Amino acid sequence: MIRFLSIRNLAVIDALEVEFGPGLNVLTGETGAGKSIVVEAVGLLVGERASADLVRTGEDTAVVQAIVEPPEGGELIVRREVSAQGRSRAFIDDELVTTAALRERCGPFVDLHGQHEHQRLLDPATHVDLVDEFADLGGPRAAVGDVFVRWRTATRALDALQLDERQKAARIDLLTFQLAEIDRAAPRPGEDAELATARVVLANADRLQRLSGETYAALYEGDQPVLGGLGVVWRKIEELGSLDPRFAPYLESREPIKAQLEDLAYFLRSYAASIDASPARLQEVEDRLALLERVKRKHGPTLDDVLARQEEFRRELSELESAGARLESLQAAAHAARADYLTAARSLSAARRSAAGKFARTLEQAVAELAMLRTKCEVRFAPETPEGAWTDRGIDQAEFYLSPNPGEELRPLARIASGGELSRLMLALKTLAPTDAPGKTLVFDEVDVGIGGAVADVVGNRLQRLGARYQVLCITHLPQIAAHGRHHFRIEKTVRGSRTVTSAVRVDGSTREEELARMIGGSDISASVLASARDMLRARALGEQTAKGERESSKPKGRRVG
Repeated sequence: MIRFLSIRNLAVIDALEVEFGPGLNVLTGETGAGKSIVVEAVGLLVGERASADLVRTGEDTAVVQAIVEPPEGGELIVRREVSAQGRSRAFIDDELVTTAALRERCGPFVDLHGQHEHQRLLDPATHVDLVDEFADLGGPRAAVGDVFVRWRTATRALDALQLDERQKAARIDLLTFQLAEIDRAAPRPGEDAELATARVVLANADRLQRLSGETYAALYEGDQPVLGGLGVVWRKIEELGSLDPRFAPYLESREPIKAQLEDLAYFLRSYAASIDASPARLQEVEDRLALLERVKRKHGPTLDDVLARQEEFRRELSELESAGARLESLQAAAHAARADYLTAARSLSAARRSAAGKFARTLEQAVAELAMLRTKCEVRFAPETPEGAWTDRGIDQAEFYLSPNPGEELRPLARIASGGELSRLMLALKTLAPTDAPGKTLVFDEVDVGIGGAVADVVGNRLQRLGARYQVLCITHLPQIAAHGRHHFRIEKTVRGSRTVTSAVRVDGSTREEELARMIGGSDISASVLASARDMLRARALGEQTAKGERESSKPKGRRVG
């Protein structure tokens, strides 16, 4: 849900901050005060298109910022900046993101249902989802999705195996060439590192021979060899140890030290002789390294990668050459998965078609309460979709057909419903088939178009019931709807100096009664109008108790122990 919203320099709003709560939040105010701009601000936060026209006159940048609590928990700080030149930037937790990333991350948290924000409902592809939710078909639909994935995996494997013979032959030729190229090089793990070390040794052979010879002489054969001199040192240490026992530990290390130095001397003597200082050997190492570098550039970048590609080429070549043996088993697996999918999808389709009539009748009753008294609804299914159009949702294509007036034939919803009718239809569907996760924010703008009186009270009650599951933001001009709000904000427009200033004020108690009275009777507020406002709020309190009961009943129950 949206916990906090801040707007700066957006249209007529210079600075506005609102702390929304859970449940139904209503926003009221005079026409032109800026209520719908709040909806536009929320739209910017979920990735809708930004325009330079949104920036307040005389300002460089408009900024909309919100603290959003996703349904899964935690919180995000979301910000959108729009410049007077029409450029926009988006941020999530102060990290710059693209508008597409903003839409993907925050779009699922908010649904905008303004008079021009019903694209999802107008898309027939979503209609079958609503039928599934109404009929509680989540389990069968998930089973269809699982079998669909298995079938698609099997068919893709089969398609890959059934490559055009010419393509397969070309692939075999390429793999054979690439594999032969690596096989000729015959690389060994770590060989390039070994050769690089050998190249350094061979390039410095004279210096290594000289240094090893000098070191050997210093240890063993020189005029004053170290090993010979150590005998004198140890005799002195023995004499010292006879006088002071603290020298004893050093005497104990005498033999290991002597052995290590002798080993070093023997290694130095053989080392110089082992170095092949011939130019031919150095050239051989250089040529081998050059060959390995060419192979790494083509199949690397490292020698380990080359060896991995070598095994990959062998495996793919073997699979292509033995494709005939695998073809029969893959065909059987794909055929079985297809049959399982059709069985599950047709079972789901039968359940949908069985539930569609009840769904249409229930929807008719729901919209009748919302001033669409004689509306006729029908869910029409297309013939079973061809195999190329199968999806993880099944084999059905369904669409809502509507006739809002007696005597008119049923037509596709997208062709006949007005903005106000769509708002009310969406409101009815949200209570009949809630497809969104609890805690999501639903924004309703102009849901009260063309209604009034008792119908408005029913709309308010429906919005209040929605507030048991979602956070609902509703902009309304009707007191009957506003009275149902759990939180009520008045959007005010005043003139300070020569500029218009818009603010949001939370109204409670007597100030809320006065706001409802203004909505009922205009600026002339009488005692009887105030009494009517109080009656509405008392009725709203009863409705809130009902909504609270629904919220409690929707919570998962703990298992009783004992």
